[in-house]
Amino acid sequence: AEGGAGMLLTGNVQIDRRYMERPGNVAIDGPQSNEAIAALRDYAKAGTANGAHLWMQISHAGRQTPALVNKEPVGPSDKALDMPGAQFGKPRAMTGAEIEDVIRRFAFAASVARDTGFTGVQIHGAHGYLISSFLSPDVNTRTDEWGGSFDNRTRLIRRVAAAVRAAIPEGMPLIVRLSATDWIDGAWDLAQSVSLAGLLRDEGVDLIDVTTGGAARADIPVGPDYQVPFAAEIRRGAGIPTAAVGLITEPQQAQEILDESLSDAVLIGRAALLDAAWPLRAAHELGLSREEIPYPGSYARANF
Repeated sequence: AEGGAGMLLTGNVQIDRRYMERPGNVAIDGPQSNEAIAALRDYAKAGTANGAHLWMQISHAGRQTPALVNKEPVGPSDKALDMPGAQFGKPRAMTGAEIEDVIRRFAFAASVARDTGFTGVQIHGAHGYLISSFLSPDVNTRTDEWGGSFDNRTRLIRRVAAAVRAAIPEGMPLIVRLSATDWIDGAWDLAQSVSLAGLLRDEGVDLIDVTTGGAARADIPVGPDYQVPFAAEIRRGAGIPTAAVGLITEPQQAQEILDESLSDAVLIGRAALLDAAWPLRAAHELGLSREEIPYPGSYARANF
């Protein structure tokens, strides 16, 4: 927050400790989470310092639950995850009651974000985690109301979005992280993402954080700005604000994405982990004066 960020986003706060991405993740799923919830309240105070916003990302690992957490992960079907180096057990297809429970758990996690001082919520619907696996026809082979058609495969994320929206104040931002494509023929793709983004907009989602991949092994052409065209197309086709991510590392690069109206925001991940003052450096490199840049404390007395 002191480094000049406008918004900070946590990674993968888990809604169910039985199905976490890895051991040691933060889980908020009932009274057993009281200590974590108290810590999150302190965390929110730090993360909203210097005028920054702090949004909580809430997630369920689904098929990507490692054996060290649970030897029997869950998903829409029993199709195992085909990823290099994966240490996951064969998943079990969820029951309808379990799916309804997931929706309630996402809403509870959103209420924790609301009550602990976070200023927004992100639903993780990407990268092959539970919600993402329900979207993919390559993974979701169910024949009930949760699988098969586009409407059925998107039912879980739409229900989760509606439940989370109802659990937080009207003006509190709600965003969804969405893999625009699985990079696999016959799987989840951009056209379906555009359609889903429009439906999520109608459920009260304010912005789509556009990433790609994760549902299965795929040949992904990784490079600078490689995911930006997906953010641009969802923005144009669904009429909803988007955020661009993925190998966006330099200030001028990020500024050009905004100047060309390819997305409404740019989210900086690894580059900001390497340099916590990335936004301040960006402001300097993009020509703001020393007086316009919110240097914290004694740093305001120094030059780059």
